[in-house]
Amino acid sequence: MLGIGGGPSLLFGRALWGGRETLYEACDLRAHGSDLRVCPLGRALSVKVAASLARLLGSSRHGPLSGGKGQGMEIVTALREGDQRLTRWMAAWDSDWARRCLPPVEEAAEHTKLWWGAAVVMAAGGGWRGRKAAVAGLTSMAAAELVSNGVVKQLVERRRPPKEWIPHDDVEDRPDSSSFPSGHTAAAVAFTAAVALSWPWGGAACAVPAVLVAVERVHSGAHYPSDVAAGAAIGLTAAALVRAAPRLLIRLSGLKVSP
Repeated sequence: MLGIGGGPSLLFGRALWGGRETLYEACDLRAHGSDLRVCPLGRALSVKVAASLARLLGSSRHGPLSGGKGQGMEIVTALREGDQRLTRWMAAWDSDWARRCLPPVEEAAEHTKLWWGAAVVMAAGGGWRGRKAAVAGLTSMAAAELVSNGVVKQLVERRRPPKEWIPHDDVEDRPDSSSFPSGHTAAAVAFTAAVALSWPWGGAACAVPAVLVAVERVHSGAHYPSDVAAGAAIGLTAAALVRAAPRLLIRLSGLKVSP
């Protein structure tokens, strides 16, 4: 589980700075007023992770690591507060470029229209390399969306940033699903990274709208920056796996491939 927002982060923070009993207590996220909620399957996995960490640490409540518990929790709290401050700051942007650029970007990225359009352009005008990049981008994007929206959002429930933090009307259009992670960012980064690995110039062109999508998700109040960071990590991982998949399949089948 990713440690953000004062939820699963408590698991790892307390694993390092508390004792074995504190680890299991940290798994019950509801006891800490967190903006993250973990489904029963996620909580069961967290308990297993906690047990493994406790065995590795070999610590008890009064073990040698318990003296640093306060410092560890201060770090977790500082990260959470920084996430919230950055959300407020980005949502409060009122520059001309933000008003002109971000709403169209959000509309284009909705339902991945932007990336499908980019794939069509690359396939039509980029020759063999463009078609290869388009296929890699779409495949990576599909994998990232499956993981972010179909798996992680079902395991981790995080409330969207409070409406009172968002001083504009975009906050009314955000979805009701879990805030963690950002599926839009996962799709954007997966497509862009996969294209860049196949066709660097195409990836450079896609990088600009991908960054704007990530910024827009926080500015509109749909996500915390940590949601966007998690989405980007999922996207990068999806692109890397899609890139490595052919070699892995050939290796598993026992065939040799030239470097």
